[in-house]
Amino acid sequence: MKINTYQFGEIEFDESMVMQFTEGIIGFETLKKYLLVSQEDGLFYWLTSVEEPEIVFPLFPARLIFGDYAEADDYEAFGIVRLDKDPANVTINLKAPVYINQEKKTGYQKIYDNDRYPIDYHLFIEN
Repeated sequence: MKINTYQFGEIEFDESMVMQFTEGIIGFETLKKYLLVSQEDGLFYWLTSVEEPEIVFPLFPARLIFGDYAEADDYEAFGIVRLDKDPANVTINLKAPVYINQEKKTGYQKIYDNDRYPIDYHLFIEN
């Protein structure tokens, strides 16, 4: 199978690589199938919709920010990144992480109803 993306061009993939999000992602509930794309030297993962390849979510592992970030059995938490031309404005949503199990090829999104995790955590901090 193949999809054409703005970010990566044509991606060829096997059905076994497709991740299933049975509830979708908030705001994109009808999209259930995604590919998790990474670049060898890249900073982010890219959750790319198979159904609508122009829909792409940049992801960053939440545990790299908070070492004790909320765990889920066999799932890794990723925050969705809001990119900006100015690195000082790049933020990550830690309040509504995406949990992914790369072996089972499943994922889901969870919202934390507390103040511990911010919606707009600045990923790059100037010293």
